[in-house]
Amino acid sequence: MEVSNFFRRVAATVQAPFKSFRKRAPLLSFVAGRIVTMVVLLFLLGLALFGLMELAPGDIVDQMMTQQLLSGTQGGRMQGGGASSGTSAGSLGQGNFTQVQMEQLRAEFGLDKPFYIQYFKWLERVLLHGDLGTSLISRAPVSFLLGSRIWNSVLLNLISLVFITLISFLLGVFFASKAGTRTDTAATFFALFFHAFPGILLLILLQLFASVTGLFPVTAYPNFPFSQAPLQFTFSYAHHVFLPLLASFLGGIGGTMRMIRATMLDQMGMPYILAIRARGISERRVYLHHAFRNTLNPYITGSANLLASLFSGSLVLEIIFAYPGLGRLMYEAVLQEDINLVLANSMFISALVLAGMVISDILLAIVDPRIRYGKE
Repeated sequence: MEVSNFFRRVAATVQAPFKSFRKRAPLLSFVAGRIVTMVVLLFLLGLALFGLMELAPGDIVDQMMTQQLLSGTQGGRMQGGGASSGTSAGSLGQGNFTQVQMEQLRAEFGLDKPFYIQYFKWLERVLLHGDLGTSLISRAPVSFLLGSRIWNSVLLNLISLVFITLISFLLGVFFASKAGTRTDTAATFFALFFHAFPGILLLILLQLFASVTGLFPVTAYPNFPFSQAPLQFTFSYAHHVFLPLLASFLGGIGGTMRMIRATMLDQMGMPYILAIRARGISERRVYLHHAFRNTLNPYITGSANLLASLFSGSLVLEIIFAYPGLGRLMYEAVLQEDINLVLANSMFISALVLAGMVISDILLAIVDPRIRYGKE
């Protein structure tokens, strides 16, 4: 009994500073807790990625040697085959040398160690030296490869998020005022249709439309850099990215618009709305100044999930429309089992989504003063 009381007193002593900080700054303590949770999740995610790549059949060294052998075979066929016995002997010697080279490369890349040791070495290199490593395929720094693609993906997804947000709110508020009419029924039908429509099929259909009509490019990125002609690049980028943005918009607006419409209708039935109307306030002000503000809460809460779905959906978009973003880079890295590139790419996208969740919690507390984190 005395030992149990001792541990309770120790636990209470340790928790006392945290409880005091939580009472003095509830929002700040909540954000700090979410950041700690984010760091723990990123750590577990990286460990799981290393484990999954370890379970995958073969490794990057096998792929490199296979490509080398295939290129050698193709070169031999181009030269012609007159001495078959000599070729067989050369192939045998090449195979023996390849096995030794594979072992040396695995030792050089650290692939001969267990996956958890590889992961902790990667963490040590990143945290202590800020080095994300080198791509095992291209031998280029991972930070350079990510830096060359990161802004393309962020720009594409931010444009999608802005358009989905603005138009969803406009349509959601408008159709909430038309609840029960034929216009509202038609809008609900189309919202459900595009929300349930397979995104990959929509992307393929849009690319076929671009290929058949020639009105839009089949790729989503201009073939010249921004520094060459900034103004021309801006218009060309808008032209190239229109169809991918349309697909992203149609896939994301359905659920968001229906959520805002449902929240608006729920708010319009609240007693405070009836009291405001009884005071003679105009219907427009009731919608925009009172009911509309309370529709922000569920959207801000789900905005991080929307951002995550946009980034996950952009993987297929970037592959189909040949857009040079993180999704396409991730796809190529997974196929080639380039663990350094896969891990850095996954960590960045996960950190961005988790940071979006923390920002959404902060915005929710700012928009709704009734929320007080940490109050018991």
